[in-house]
Formats: sequence, C-alpha cells, structure tokens
Amino acid sequence: MKAKGKRMKRSAQAAAILTGTFVMAFAFYHINFQNHLSEGGFVGLSLLGEYAFGLSPALTILILDIPFMLLFALKKGWRNMGPAVLAAGSFTAFYAGIEHFSTLNFDLHGQLWLAALLSGILTGIGGGLVLRSGGATGGDDCAAIWLHEKTGLKIGTVFILMDASVLLLSLLYLPLAETLYTVAAVCIGGKVITWTVEPQILRQGLTSITRLFAPSKRHVPQAAPEVKGLNRV
Repeated sequence: MKAKGKRMKRSAQAAAILTGTFVMAFAFYHINFQNHLSEGGFVGLSLLGEYAFGLSPALTILILDIPFMLLFALKKGWRNMGPAVLAAGSFTAFYAGIEHFSTLNFDLHGQLWLAALLSGILTGIGGGLVLRSGGATGGDDCAAIWLHEKTGLKIGTVFILMDASVLLLSLLYLPLAETLYTVAAVCIGGKVITWTVEPQILRQGLTSITRLFAPSKRHVPQAAPEVKGLNRV
C-alpha cells in the first residue's frame, strides 16, 4: 500500500510539473514573444537573445540552466534533482514544440496592458505549480529557491528582485513601453507565484477584503449592571 501511495504521489507531482511548464511555455511564446514583451530570469535573457541574434530560446535556456542546476545539485543532493530535471527538460521541450508547430497568434500590441496581465497570471500559475511540486523550471529557479531558504523572503519577492537586473537589459533592445509592461507582468507573476506556492497568504488577503465589505453590526448599548446592596437615590 505504501508503494502504491508513493507512486500516486509521484504521478500527481509529475502531472503538476508538466502542467505548470506547459502553461509557462505557452504564455512565454504566445503572450510575451508574440507581443514583444520580455521576461525576467533566464527566459528573459533567452528572449533577448532571440530579439537581438535570432537564437532559439529553447536552446539558450538549456545552455544557461545546466551549470546552475549542477551547482544546485551539489548543494541539495542529486536525489532531490528529479523534479527539477523534469521541469527544466519539459519546459524546454514544450517551448521548442510550441515555437515550431503552433499556429496560434495572440496579437495584443494595441492592448499591451492585457498582454502584461495575461502573462503575469499565466506564468505565475505555471511557475507556482512547478515550485509547489518541488521542481524548478531552470537554473534561475534553483537560485531563487536557495535565496528564499537563506533569506526568508517570500518566493515571489525573490523572483521580482532577480528579474529586475534582466529587465534593465531589456532597455537595450526593447522600447520603454514594452519594458514597462514587462515590469508589470513580472510583478503580477511574482505575486501569483507567492499565492500559488503559499495559498494561505491569498486566503488571508481575501478574508481581510471580505471583512471590509461585511455589514457592521449595530451597536446596542447595554444597560449598566445592577449592584446589589445599593439603593438608587
């Protein structure tokens, strides 16, 4: 029974990782790349490589990932690298497949605010699913997990801070408007990652909002308690 339970747990973990990496690959290609938005981390660097030199992001990401994932394996142990390897490999495979075979076109150039919102939500959900399942979509995720454990910062905050340096490089190849919308997408994505990985934070926020709009109970003054042994004058 225990062996069967472990197999089911691993299957659920793998399914969540594959779902998360597919959602991320879909969003990065169809929302970010097709609308000239960048991204943070290694994905952002790979998209800049495609804009500037025509390099395939699937290959660039893999080249950037390998050394950092090896360092992470040395720190965490090789036995813990299964989910991370699955996530990184599946993300690369999904992105390459979508890049070569997808015929969908999401032209949101006239509504970049919508592109930023969709990118943030989808990449945040996808990345959050992967991280919740113990995986990492690349070397930058491995670094973010390590910094999260060392500093105690929320995982979404760590991603936002790490992405800032890559977004500055975006100014070399992208107009200011696209870069600013990318910043918005990254900030949204960081928050969604935090809510997905740590759902109790989202529940606390929703509870607070609900209380703000809850009808307040009318205060009914209570009569002063009578004190035995004393007569009113």
